[in-house]
Amino acid sequence: MPDVAIIGGGPAGLSAALFTAKNDLETVVFDTDETWMHKAHLFNYPGIRSISGSEYVELTRGQVRDRGADLHTGEEVTGLETIADGFRIETSDATYKTEYAILATGADRSIADDLGCAFDDDDTVDVDLNMQTSVANLYATGAMVRAEEWQAVIAAGDGATAALDILSTERGEHYHDFDTPGDVPAFTSS
Repeated sequence: MPDVAIIGGGPAGLSAALFTAKNDLETVVFDTDETWMHKAHLFNYPGIRSISGSEYVELTRGQVRDRGADLHTGEEVTGLETIADGFRIETSDATYKTEYAILATGADRSIADDLGCAFDDDDTVDVDLNMQTSVANLYATGAMVRAEEWQAVIAAGDGATAALDILSTERGEHYHDFDTPGDVPAFTSS
C-alpha cells in the first residue's frame, strides 16, 4: 500500500511526488498525460530560461522516478473513496489503497466534489494554507483551488506545500526539506 497517491502528473502532482518519494514515503502518481503543460512553453519558471511544457514534464518525470516514485502514466483514476485508514482508488487497471491522497487534476474538480469536499464562493476547492481539504488526509492543488490564477510555478508550490504537510504529519514535527551540495546523490537518468 503506497503512503501517498497523487492523482495528476502536471507541475503540482510531480512536485508533490518529488518531495514525498525523496523522503521515503512510498508514492504513486496516476497520470493520464493530459496536463496543460503539453500546450505550454516556460519562459517564466525560475531556473529555466526556455523549455517546452512537454520537455519540462518529461524531465520532471525522470526526477520523480529517480527518487523512487511509481509513475502510472496512462492509468486513469475512475473512483476515489474514503475508507477507515485512508482512501481506496479505483483505476482502469487495478484497485489501490493509500493513507494520503493529493488531487492535482488541474481545473477538474469532480473527484473533490464526489468526495464531499467543501467549495468556496468561487466554486473552487476550499483548502487551508497546507492545501488540505475538508476531507481528512486529502489535499487539493493547482487550478482546482484557484479561480483563474493558474501558473506552473504556483501549481508546483502547491504540490510541495501538500507534500511538506504530509511529511510533517508523518514525522510529528514541522519538516523542512533543505539539501546541501553534499546531500546530492548520483542519479541514473535525467
